[in-house]
Amino acid sequence: DLEKEQLKTLKTVVKHFENGFPLKDLAQVIKILELCAEKINEQEVFTEPLCELIKLFGLPFQKKKSSDEVNYSTEVSKCITQLGYLMRVPSSQVRIQICKCVLSFYKMELPGKLLSGYQPTSPNYKIQMAELGGLAETLVLSLALVENQLTEKLWVLKVLQHLSTSGENCKLMMKAQAASRLCLYLNGADPSGQLLFRSSDVLWKLLENASKEEVVSQLSSLEYVHALKEVFLDVLHGFRHSDHQLRNDLLVIATLLAENPAVPMVESGFAKLLIILATFTEVKIPNPWVKGLKLTFSYEDFEMKKLLFNLIRVLSKNPSAAQLLSESDVMPALLSYVKPNQKLGFHDWSAAQFEELQLHAIAVLASVAPVLVDKYLFCQANTLLLIFLEWCTGQDPFFGQGNSFHGTGGRGNKLAQMRYSLRVLRCVASLYDDAVNLNLCDQGAIIQLLDILKYAANKSKETEDAILLEIQADALFILSVLCENDLQRKALFSSEGIDILIPFLQMDPKKLYSGLGHNCLLFSALDCLWSCVVGCYIAEDIFLEKQGIFLLLDLLALKEKNLCNIILGILVELCDNPETMLHISTWRGEKDQTAANLLIELWRREELELGVRRDQCGRIVDMKRPLASSFHRQQKVIPVPANCPSFAIMEISENMRAKLYSLFCKLGFENLPGLSDKDFVTLAIIRHYIDFKVGEVWSEICAELEEEFRPITSDEEALNAILKASEDTAKAVNTLQTEILERQHDQEIQEEKKTYKKIQDSFKQREMINKSWENFLTRTSNYEALKKAKKLQEESIEASRPKPKSQNGTVHSTDIKGLHTTIGPGRLVTVESTPRQFIGGPL
Repeated sequence: DLEKEQLKTLKTVVKHFENGFPLKDLAQVIKILELCAEKINEQEVFTEPLCELIKLFGLPFQKKKSSDEVNYSTEVSKCITQLGYLMRVPSSQVRIQICKCVLSFYKMELPGKLLSGYQPTSPNYKIQMAELGGLAETLVLSLALVENQLTEKLWVLKVLQHLSTSGENCKLMMKAQAASRLCLYLNGADPSGQLLFRSSDVLWKLLENASKEEVVSQLSSLEYVHALKEVFLDVLHGFRHSDHQLRNDLLVIATLLAENPAVPMVESGFAKLLIILATFTEVKIPNPWVKGLKLTFSYEDFEMKKLLFNLIRVLSKNPSAAQLLSESDVMPALLSYVKPNQKLGFHDWSAAQFEELQLHAIAVLASVAPVLVDKYLFCQANTLLLIFLEWCTGQDPFFGQGNSFHGTGGRGNKLAQMRYSLRVLRCVASLYDDAVNLNLCDQGAIIQLLDILKYAANKSKETEDAILLEIQADALFILSVLCENDLQRKALFSSEGIDILIPFLQMDPKKLYSGLGHNCLLFSALDCLWSCVVGCYIAEDIFLEKQGIFLLLDLLALKEKNLCNIILGILVELCDNPETMLHISTWRGEKDQTAANLLIELWRREELELGVRRDQCGRIVDMKRPLASSFHRQQKVIPVPANCPSFAIMEISENMRAKLYSLFCKLGFENLPGLSDKDFVTLAIIRHYIDFKVGEVWSEICAELEEEFRPITSDEEALNAILKASEDTAKAVNTLQTEILERQHDQEIQEEKKTYKKIQDSFKQREMINKSWENFLTRTSNYEALKKAKKLQEESIEASRPKPKSQNGTVHSTDIKGLHTTIGPGRLVTVESTPRQFIGGPL
């Protein structure tokens, strides 16, 4: 009777809550569900009421207030989690009903009638509470309970498909090792194919919404990789559209696994299968894995081909796959695309598809070629690429589609093909393999690369974009590698190459900040100059004739930190040419700046950045360590082996001071034009740079010796004498600097006195002019003053006249009678006629 009463009560409860559970009653309802779950183990009649109660969880919960959703969130999340725990009930009907209930969260339907005074919760409320309660993790763990029940397993996977759309749920699922559990289901027996489809779909969503690294980590064992390989083989020969899509999805997962070198892709044989599959259309070699396999050239097959190419690129980075790639036909397969594009496509691909595959294959070749150098040379890849580049610069009509990622900027031209072909040559040239570089030069690569630079330069005049800049930078880099340390190649380059290099050095400085890659292009040009010109006197002379030194100094005057170091290095190397110093001395920058002044400014700027201790006038402060930077001063003594350079030696290559000192050794330290006294103060330090550097090295030696042991007395005295000599040099330089500054101060005082004297004389002259003007005004307004001035004037005139020695001649009076003025006469003068008796007659 008790059992009947309980069942009757359950029906009453179901009837009472047929329109949904109120939030306040959920805790009691869950207790009822737990009691029913316990009863089912002994009495199956409770299965139906339990399913009815679970079904009601699919309806919206009922709330009285808007705040109820927040207030009851903890209880609701626990209730939904408890719902997942009911998966332990050994009843297929109950488990399926739980899955249906959770699925209803994502497609909520309102009941036919609402409870009085209640409102349904928001549509996403249950989804949020499921995330909060960790339902996804519980359902992943429940997969172990339905291991042998296909129907129930499919229902759980269907629920996980919905739950995995949330990133939070995916994180919870990964805690329950969802990736490894699902991978094992990929090979499960299921005639409908739903198990494979749903498992792979959840796995894909985990990759999208959870941590890829964690998913790969869970699938990195040999067991899971082997399972993935077997299921891939099964769907590889499928003919349905869904099979092709699933095959591509599995390829993406395999690619992500291959990116981790720890994943046993090679050991499982999966890598070999994928390599064979990637090359079976280009290289006809029979293999049971691809027997009977044909491409339909559909969109899915096209995507598969691209995914396989990408997988080869990934495998090329895995050292364990290098031997496998070498034994395969990857190189010939990729090189089969290095040919002029056909109008009607290739291998039944359309023209646009073939172009995309071609560019993808050449891009992958850039990753594979450095790994398979021997195979690269055996297949004469250099020859094929140079012929292909010749077609790229030729006049043959071609209209690229430029549809793909690799085809960027290649619409209506061959720039995309040129860009990736040069990238391959750049990658193999950067290996500095003598056989590869010799083969390139024998094929005439130097002249052809110069032609490519001319072609790109002409294109840049029309429109300048990042692709053209990259093409030019790659060509310059390849030339640098080929010509370095080979005088014959440098001489061959100089015939046309210097004329091509000069415009790069004349680049507008504003372009360096354009973001297109002009800075990279300029660095490539400078590197090419250093490798292809410096060291060959023929090339250097041509470069000097083109006023190349002036261009380098103009760039140096920009004071760009990254540029200065490489330009100074080039100038130091060029100084071995006797003509270089004349060009450096002749150069003048803005405001008539000389090269010596520019180099000293760079020295001061470098020391300021290094934090070298100097006073306000630039004099040495630390006599024991006059060159030490702030970082150097903070470093403790670290004993190093004899074959390891110490910090004082390493520091030489880390800043520009050594190069600046080398240049001044060539320029000389005397009679340098355009220098101020401040420059001479700095020049005194530069002049003794090598002495200070030797002192630093000895100081490090002494410090290391003190750390290890005490030298004998004679050695200790010798070390002290060396250190004292270095310190005395610093003091002498400081004294010289002080004398220069004092001399400058004295000169400034003398200049100040001269200036003051000029001002004083100017004021005195002004006072005299003012006094003369005042006297003039007095004479014009005061007749007595005028008479007095007149009298003084006459006395002065009389006193100035010489005393006549004889009175024989006639004396003419120069006074104008009746004149009442003290200023000089005008232009009209009356002259009396000379008497007749003196000359012989009147005038």
